Amino acid sequence: MLPTENRLRRREDFATAVRRGRRAGRPTLVVHLRSGATDPHAPGESAPPTRAGFVVSKAVGGAVVRNTVKRRLRHLMRDRVPLFPPGSLVVVRALPGAGDADHAQLARDLDAALQRLLGGGAR
Repeated sequence: MLPTENRLRRREDFATAVRRGRRAGRPTLVVHLRSGATDPHAPGESAPPTRAGFVVSKAVGGAVVRNTVKRRLRHLMRDRVPLFPPGSLVVVRALPGAGDADHAQLARDLDAALQRLLGGGAR
């Protein structure tokens, strides 16, 4: 499970990551990354934690399928949060194919998208 301090919850933060961040698409998901964005809501001067949020629409499937996809993505992101610079905002949007994909396929697509965003891969 993704720790509470690493969860993206505010609508404004989702919008910031999607509108102002970079994105990388794969067959089952799209990852939006706003690197090192400062959090105006965080008190103090310490580096804010990386936060991740998930968007799984009804196009993915019914409620059971959507919740399964969200749980899998949260689990996958838990191990990948340290890869991001502090203060990053990450939004993972599941595409309709994510409902039929197994855990390994989601992991491969997430890793490929993150490699492209963090490693500066060719477009």
